[in-house]
Amino acid sequence: MSTVEGDEEWFGDIADTVEPRPIVESIERFEGRIWSIRSDTVDFAGHHAVRDVQQHLGAVAVIAIDAQDRVLLIRQYRHPVAMALFEPPAGLLDVAGETPHATAVRELAEESGFEAATWHVLVDFLTSPGGSSEVIRVYLARNLREIDEGRPHTGEAEEAHLPRAWVDLDEAKDLVLAGRVGSPTAVCGILAAWASRSDGWASIRPVDDAWPARDTVVAHERVNPTPSPLST
Repeated sequence: MSTVEGDEEWFGDIADTVEPRPIVESIERFEGRIWSIRSDTVDFAGHHAVRDVQQHLGAVAVIAIDAQDRVLLIRQYRHPVAMALFEPPAGLLDVAGETPHATAVRELAEESGFEAATWHVLVDFLTSPGGSSEVIRVYLARNLREIDEGRPHTGEAEEAHLPRAWVDLDEAKDLVLAGRVGSPTAVCGILAAWASRSDGWASIRPVDDAWPARDTVVAHERVNPTPSPLST
């Protein structure tokens, strides 16, 4: 127990919980193709504070691992950071009625030209919860097979050319820890896969496992109300 006056210590369960604060006023600031921005005046027990919220569509990513324990990464330009990043195949949840798993299957095919016979949920995370509602689910895909006709060229601009790289999972982990690979889906997905494999894959979950964070941002109207047909 801390002896510092005014200090606080938590004694409850260590688990994220849903605890929305009342919104006194909400002002739309920007409406974009993938996300929108609004300013919420939030009531914190009588104290009002304005918080800008990026309403994001949410996304999925795929850590695809072959029989040699190599992880599939694609090299893609990301304009906001002016960098070409090594990332797992990924895509926005921008197709109405499509399940997250179906989105993952489609994105793996479109961005890599591969399909997988075995799928699991690997890890879920919140990209930047201090300002964005983006939630991402990372799937583990194994028993891979290259699609006969190859990668369907459905994208344009930065999606038109997506070179593949197969990286040993141990090496991929080292690249993340050395700061040479920094995409959030790569960092979270690679480290989760490396940790799960070391435990005999005991932590992986079924593809239809509950996704509480996604349900929460949808229920509390934190998701962009105007989904776009574009993908990441």
